[in-house]
Amino acid sequence: MRYTMEINALARQSLINGGGIIEACFSPGKYAMEISSAAYKSLWRFDKEALPADLLQRGMAVEDPTVPGGVKLVIEDYPYAADGLLIWAAIKELVESYVEHYYSEPNSISSDVELQAWWDEIKNKGHHDKRKEPWWPNLTINFGQYPFGGYPPNRPTLMRKLIPREGADYEKFLQNPEYTFLTSLPTQLQATKVMAVQDTLSTHSPDEEYLNQLHHIHRLSFNDPEVQKLFERFSVKLEEIERIINQRNKNIQLKNRNGAGVPPYELLLPSSSYGVTGRGIPNSISI
Repeated sequence: MRYTMEINALARQSLINGGGIIEACFSPGKYAMEISSAAYKSLWRFDKEALPADLLQRGMAVEDPTVPGGVKLVIEDYPYAADGLLIWAAIKELVESYVEHYYSEPNSISSDVELQAWWDEIKNKGHHDKRKEPWWPNLTINFGQYPFGGYPPNRPTLMRKLIPREGADYEKFLQNPEYTFLTSLPTQLQATKVMAVQDTLSTHSPDEEYLNQLHHIHRLSFNDPEVQKLFERFSVKLEEIERIINQRNKNIQLKNRNGAGVPPYELLLPSSSYGVTGRGIPNSISI
């Protein structure tokens, strides 16, 4: 939860609020957050958004229990999916080992009074309106925003002109398409606002804590030696994954992460230094 509540509060204050940066600088304008909220309510499902379910749902993978993550990619050279599945498998192994350490038998879960009371409160009090939803049983983009979107023409958040149709504007477009494109981009004020936000969102703080690091909090919170070993093993596993990702980025056969004009895919490298690095997986949502 480190920094999570703070970043949520700041977002509500100036980013996603009415008349805030999103509504002022993105194409849907004042309807931006309303459209997003409606789509979130009707389309978003907790059990379908993360790996590997997201890949299966989009037809980018097929189930295969013999490989890490439990799915095989339809397109091997898909950096986000290939690297993400390694991270997913490592986290899954840690969580399963942690749960099995304390709940080795199924009946030990059902007989845990405190655990059952917590689950009952979630279903019947905290989210009573969602208690009959079918999904109850069941990082990557953020820190790459500025390296890609910090140059507004690369990914403009809105265009101020429509695509020219037959007529005078169309002839001007054919004669000088670059001028038409540049005059359609966001204003300087809109562009600099978005650039500033993306820079902030993409920046690691000097005291950032990353997924692959063992921290003092682990030893304070988990004083069971066996559990500490689980986290140590997890840290070693992530260091191994980082080596695998670096090797993939040097593989000339993988054209989506290696070659002329193609930057290495580093978004899912677990570690990072501070600043805008385009890599690193923090322990929580933090900026």
